Amino acid sequence: MLFRMKSLFLLSLFLGSVCLAEEARKIADVLRPVIGQHRLSGAVTLVADKDRVLALDAVGLADIAAGRPMTTDAVFWIASMTKPMTAAAFMMLVDEGKVSVDDPVEMYLPEFKGQMVVAGKDAGRFLLKKPRHPILVRNVLSHTSGLDFKTPLEVPTLDGLPLDAAVRSYAKSSLLFEPDSAYKYSNAGINTAARIIEVVSGMSYEDFMQNRLFDPLGMKDTTFWPDARLAGRIATSYKPNAAQDGIEATPVTQLKYPLSDRASRYPMPAGGLFSTAGDVAKFCQLLLNRGEFQGRRLISAASVGRMTSRQTPADLKESYGFGFAVTPDSFGHGGAYGTNMNIDPRRGIITVWMVQNSGFPKDWANGLVLFKQWAERRFGN
Repeated sequence: MLFRMKSLFLLSLFLGSVCLAEEARKIADVLRPVIGQHRLSGAVTLVADKDRVLALDAVGLADIAAGRPMTTDAVFWIASMTKPMTAAAFMMLVDEGKVSVDDPVEMYLPEFKGQMVVAGKDAGRFLLKKPRHPILVRNVLSHTSGLDFKTPLEVPTLDGLPLDAAVRSYAKSSLLFEPDSAYKYSNAGINTAARIIEVVSGMSYEDFMQNRLFDPLGMKDTTFWPDARLAGRIATSYKPNAAQDGIEATPVTQLKYPLSDRASRYPMPAGGLFSTAGDVAKFCQLLLNRGEFQGRRLISAASVGRMTSRQTPADLKESYGFGFAVTPDSFGHGGAYGTNMNIDPRRGIITVWMVQNSGFPKDWANGLVLFKQWAERRFGN
């Protein structure tokens, strides 16, 4: 009897792996035409529910010139997909009562006291006035603060300033609009929230992320500084060629090289992380499970609800939560070089799309659309 049960168990594992391989083959077939048209070099796709990975596949090449195949553990710069991870870490401190999203930023970062807002221009000069209310924590988490995307000090790359220095430069800048009156996608806002994490927790931002988020989730391949262990798995980045009929290799222009340099490269909370499809999926499962991962609660369900529901004012067209773009049915975020994660609670599925393409030409993004459609048909409840 024991032998028979063991045999049935092994058979179920085998059939499960066969089914997974079959579904992976199907999505690979869907994407091959996009790669064959030289729109992508390759991609990693993942579909999961709240408990397990349902489909994982790699198609195409990670490096065209070297002929290196794409693998499911390939490493990608996930860029702005870092934002919701930073927001999740921030909400842990909200849960602990150490900060409130309704507090003024200047309560934690005094350098923001007295910040002015642009009221107009007169004879080439900016006219400034005191804002109706100072920027609140909720504003920096939802891109409604009036802070610009970055400051002139953050050149030529976005990772060249320590976090405290970058945030001081934001505090010295005038707000572009009254807080809550408009939406402007802002790295500066999310970076400011991360600096509050440091002040409130007494830890560096990167250590807080590692200790409170990455380690508990088992995100072993997620880092701001991909080292020798990960270097050989980094997917090469591509951009449209001059003729717009193919792609050519490009560095990540927003980051300084070498990427492993911890001395002069600083963690960028708004867009600095490298990761894998598997690691990103674990973060998404945490949110789909309303703050729990493998039976351990990391974030309260209430905080997850606030992150993943609209926080932008009703009179604005943009729908953004705390660190997430949100729709009535789902929430997620993309990255500057084409990566994307999406959580669909109604269907109960997570999709993770990993590519490294700069530029977002419309027809080159069709692969993501095809992937999502396939995942919804195959796995949507």
